Amino acid sequence: MNRLISIAQSYRSPYHGGMHFQQLAYFVAVAESRHFTRAAEAVHVSQPSLSQQIRALEKELGAELISRARGNIALTDAGEALLPLARRILADADTARREVQELAQLRRGRVRLGATPSICTGLLPDVLRAFHDLHPGIEILLEEGGSHDLVRHLARGALDLALVVLPLPAASPALTTVELLQEDLVVVSSPAAPAPGRDGRVRIADLEGADLVMFRHGYDLRELTVAACRAEGFEPAFTVEGGEMDAVLGFVRAGLGAAVVPTMVAGRSGSDLRTTPLAAPGLRRTIALAHRSDVDPPRAARELQRMLLETVAEPGAPD
Repeated sequence: MNRLISIAQSYRSPYHGGMHFQQLAYFVAVAESRHFTRAAEAVHVSQPSLSQQIRALEKELGAELISRARGNIALTDAGEALLPLARRILADADTARREVQELAQLRRGRVRLGATPSICTGLLPDVLRAFHDLHPGIEILLEEGGSHDLVRHLARGALDLALVVLPLPAASPALTTVELLQEDLVVVSSPAAPAPGRDGRVRIADLEGADLVMFRHGYDLRELTVAACRAEGFEPAFTVEGGEMDAVLGFVRAGLGAAVVPTMVAGRSGSDLRTTPLAAPGLRRTIALAHRSDVDPPRAARELQRMLLETVAEPGAPD
């Protein structure tokens, strides 16, 4: 303790303000531009104020840092010695500021997360519960929508992260995507209805003429299912269409038809629905986490991203 007090006292200055980060920043600006006016413009301060702070720093350190002879700006030996130290001090101060801010962001703040409805039903509940338990001060704002809409919201800065289905509706070089998992699709139906397919599996061709409950336009699942049926040479027949995930599952329970849903959704739908896998090659979808490439997500959003990646990497997670 006595040693720390001695070190602290050795840095006391007769100058009322002591040495400031601001003064070091002004000094570095002059050293790099070798021009007081341009340096003042770079740090958004008037030239007289910048010059005054440089002189105050020189007074504090007891040495001339900048030679101003005949308007020619050059660093003295003391200035050359200070420059790398000043850069390091400013860099360390900026790192400390960002680290403290990031820690504060995990105690309070918000994450604006987008996800398709099926992902909200299947993957997110457990992850968001775990995230909330660790960071109860973080507000989670959830936006449900199709991948096309979520990409638009990301591009205009309305979301920090989005869980989307690949491939994206349109190439977007402004977005960074990280693949989370690949998930099989299955057929859910009412146990009171005849079992779909043969031998405990459903072929896409078996869906021709079958009663199907279909999601609204904009759902990735709708587009994937319709495209698979058309590839087999037929148009699917819908008894009810236009619903959200919960509505579709409710219509299936009521016996209005079968629906093609992700494995995770089927697993959470309860024992009152029959789940039948699709015959090879089946249907799979790729879920990815997306964010803007030109803007780093907030600290809280990066923490949620980390938890999502760890969750899908755990044994037993969907693959």
